[in-house]
Amino acid sequence: MAHALDLARGVMGATSPNPAVGAVLVKDGRVVGEGATEPPPGRHAEVVALNQAGEAARGTTLYLTLEPHCFQGRTPPCTQAIIRAGVAEVRIATLDENPRVAGKGKGELESAGVRVALGEHEDEAREVVEAHAKWSTTGLPFVTVKYAMTLDGKIATVTGESRWISGPESRARVQALRRTTDAIMVGINTALRDDPQLTARDDQGRPLARQPLRIVVDSHARLPSTSRMLREPGWTLVATAGAPAELAAALRAARGEVVDLPGPEGRTDLRKLLAFLGERQVTSVLVEGGGGLLGSFFAHGLVDKILAYIAPMVIGGAGAPTAVQGEGVASLVNAVRLKRVRVERVGGDVLVTGYPQKQ
Repeated sequence: MAHALDLARGVMGATSPNPAVGAVLVKDGRVVGEGATEPPPGRHAEVVALNQAGEAARGTTLYLTLEPHCFQGRTPPCTQAIIRAGVAEVRIATLDENPRVAGKGKGELESAGVRVALGEHEDEAREVVEAHAKWSTTGLPFVTVKYAMTLDGKIATVTGESRWISGPESRARVQALRRTTDAIMVGINTALRDDPQLTARDDQGRPLARQPLRIVVDSHARLPSTSRMLREPGWTLVATAGAPAELAAALRAARGEVVDLPGPEGRTDLRKLLAFLGERQVTSVLVEGGGGLLGSFFAHGLVDKILAYIAPMVIGGAGAPTAVQGEGVASLVNAVRLKRVRVERVGGDVLVTGYPQKQ
């Protein structure tokens, strides 16, 4: 199962809106077939492994990171392919929360006489498909916020200098994260200050052929049409709120897509934006800042996961920006608390990963 999980992780970001799945067929202690989900409309992991094994699939044990689907979609049901191939046993890491599956795939296999075992490496498998699980059950993308800050919670100096707070190992980890997400989002202040490219790159720093959607939350369409991100491979979406027509037209002329989603106080409505993205089959969004945008996501309870890189330095200064801004909470009882917390060293930094407890 560990190998199947490695296969699934290897295709994360390339399979959306399908989940990244790994499959390994074992017979007499030997791997006879393996595979991972192909980009749509390609084959699912199970079918890749079965095709590789051929007749050797009969009587095997199939290690599968996610319950096989049992309905006709872009591809035929994987449950039927498993049954026809004569697989004797299927070991499933976790069930698929998609309402069209949700235990039905497991039940179909058992009804056909296939032995099924459930739960091996379940927590790891659930993390691989957490974005697909949310999108398939709610229609909304899974929102991860990521930021790098100092020991005193600053993301820049009082003059706005922020490169680089985190170390090279942390920045490499963030690039790997970008490669697995459907969309990267920043606020207009970050876009104006840093003029970021917001691209996913390989280990040599070269842009990938497949790029996540770039999103700028920009209520008044202040993003310059000369911004670097508009010249990068892929697409940039600018989410506005009643912006002047001439500014929106200039962005469209520069290859930007503009969507108007007005909310309270003349600002872009983040809930409407997430619903819009979900309809576009965007299953995961990585929110990279700045503090005002992160504050709004936390204030509206829209955060599913937090990645906080903490650098061993102190900036100080009452005017230096913090990672999460906005009004904040008046009482600690209303603070966002995390569950399933992990702490690890990444180079000289510390990475804290956790999931907000829903109140």
